[in-house]
Amino acid sequence: MSEETPVPNPEKPKDEVPPPIPPVPPKPVTLPAVVPVTPAVPAAAAPKPVGAPVSPERRQFVFTWLKLAWIAFAMATGAALSTVLRFMFPNVLFEPKTSFRAGRPEDYEVGKVDTRWMDKYGVWIVRTAEGLYVLSTVCTHLGCRPNWLETEQKFKCPCHGSGFYKTGINFEGPAPRPLERFRVSLADDGQIFIDKSKKFQQEKGEWNDSESFLTL
Repeated sequence: MSEETPVPNPEKPKDEVPPPIPPVPPKPVTLPAVVPVTPAVPAAAAPKPVGAPVSPERRQFVFTWLKLAWIAFAMATGAALSTVLRFMFPNVLFEPKTSFRAGRPEDYEVGKVDTRWMDKYGVWIVRTAEGLYVLSTVCTHLGCRPNWLETEQKFKCPCHGSGFYKTGINFEGPAPRPLERFRVSLADDGQIFIDKSKKFQQEKGEWNDSESFLTL
């Protein structure tokens, strides 16, 4: 047999550097698609059919407001009308009569204070053995009306305690002067005629006037 001839093995260079590994490109990241969210729209209420019955609550509500509106209208109209009427008819003060007939002298008891005309005409009629006189029911202090106290035989003012004798003379309390008298006479028909337009004051000496006392 023939010998195999060895094949020479070339040597690798000792300092040979391996070739660099090429960089791997990053894979693209795919983000999920954002789907816009549309807010839900409430479904429109179905229209009420024409001629549908109205609920009692709504009917009462409408009726109440209509009533209030009419009341307000009536009040406004009344106020306007009253203003017009006041302009057309001015205020007139109606005062009680200043003169009147008070019956016959024999209708009054001697020695008594008669109060029958106190509320209507504001007078007391006092009958004496000689005649009669008419006193005002207005207190000379601050204008209150005294009361006739039969048991005590005096006029007593409830406001500040002024006291007056049957004659009208003041004797207690803050009243500064006696009660006033009114003109009194005998009418043609024999009745007592009282005229409140004429007053007589004792402190001025007017009680001596013949018209302040009716002699019988």
